[in-house]
Amino acid sequence: MPQAVIAIHGGAGTITRAAMDANREREYTTALEQVLLAGQRVLADGGSALDAVTEAVRLLEDCPLFNAGRGAVLTHDGTYELDAAVMNGATLDAGAVACVKRLRNPVLAARAVLERSELVLFAAEGAEAFAEAQGLELVAPEYYFTQARHDQWVRARATSGMALLDHDAAALAAQAAQAGAVDPIDPDNKFGTVGAVACDAAGNLAAATSTGGVTNKQVGRVGDTPIIGAGCYADDVAAVSSTGTGEMFIRTVAAYDVSAQMRYAGLSLEESARRVVMEKLPAISGRGGLIAVDRAGNVTLPFNTEGMYRGVARVGDPVNVWIYG
Repeated sequence: MPQAVIAIHGGAGTITRAAMDANREREYTTALEQVLLAGQRVLADGGSALDAVTEAVRLLEDCPLFNAGRGAVLTHDGTYELDAAVMNGATLDAGAVACVKRLRNPVLAARAVLERSELVLFAAEGAEAFAEAQGLELVAPEYYFTQARHDQWVRARATSGMALLDHDAAALAAQAAQAGAVDPIDPDNKFGTVGAVACDAAGNLAAATSTGGVTNKQVGRVGDTPIIGAGCYADDVAAVSSTGTGEMFIRTVAAYDVSAQMRYAGLSLEESARRVVMEKLPAISGRGGLIAVDRAGNVTLPFNTEGMYRGVARVGDPVNVWIYG
C-alpha cells in the first residue's frame, strides 16, 4: 500500500521573489506548514483522503493570507462571492457550491452536497439554504473583510476598472521595472485559489478546491474552482486541484485531463500534469498551476507562473513547503 500523503496549494500567483522579504516569506511558509501538519495528522490517524483534503482546505479558508473564505477578494460591487468543490476518487462522488455569500467555510458546504444530496452543484441562495439546513455556520459579509483586500479592490477600480487576476505578478513586475518603479511588484497580485489532494493508506484519492475568485470580478462570474473536471477532480487514477486563469482551466478541462492522459495514454502523473500546465494551458494563454497525486502516492506540483504557494506531507516524514521554483 502507498505511504499516505497530502499536498496543498495556496494559489499559483505569488509575491515576486524580488519583493519577498524574510518576515513575509516566513508568514506564508508557517501557515502552509500548519495546514499540512493538520492534514498529515488526519491521515496518520487512519482518516480518509476525503477527510484530509476537507480539513486542509477548511483551514486555508480560515487563514486571511489566502483568497478563500476569510480574506476573500471583492467583486466589482464590493461584495463577496465564493466557490468550492470536493471529490472522492473512490466513488466519483462530488459536491460543489458557487457564488455563496454567507458561508464561513464553503468547502464544508461542498462536502455536505457530496454526502447528503443526490446533486453535485448548488449556487447562490440555493447553496446557502442547503448549507443552513445542514447546520453549517453562516456569517455576515464583514467576516470575510480584510483591510488589504479592501485596499486592493479600491486600487483595482481606480486604475484599470477590470478584474485583477492573482496570477499576473511576474508580468506586472516586469512592466513596473521597465517604467522605473522602485519596487517592481504590484502587491495586489499575490493571492489565488487554495486546494488539497491526498492519497490515504488504503490508496484512495480525493481533491478539494476553494476560492474567492478574482479582484473586482463581475458579479455572478464563476471560474474553474466549482467545476468538476476543471478546478477539481479525483478518480482511482489521480486527484487534482487547480489554480490559475479559471476560464482557461474550464476550456481545457484541466484537472480531468491529467487523469485522462494517465488512463488512456499510459503517461505518468508527472508527464500528464506537465503537458497540461506547460503545453495545453499556455497554448490558449492560460496561466497557473496544479497539484496532483496518484494512487501510488506520487505527487507533482507544476506551475507556469513565477511561483505557487505549495507543500507536501507524507505520513511519518517532515513537511515540505515552497513558494518559488
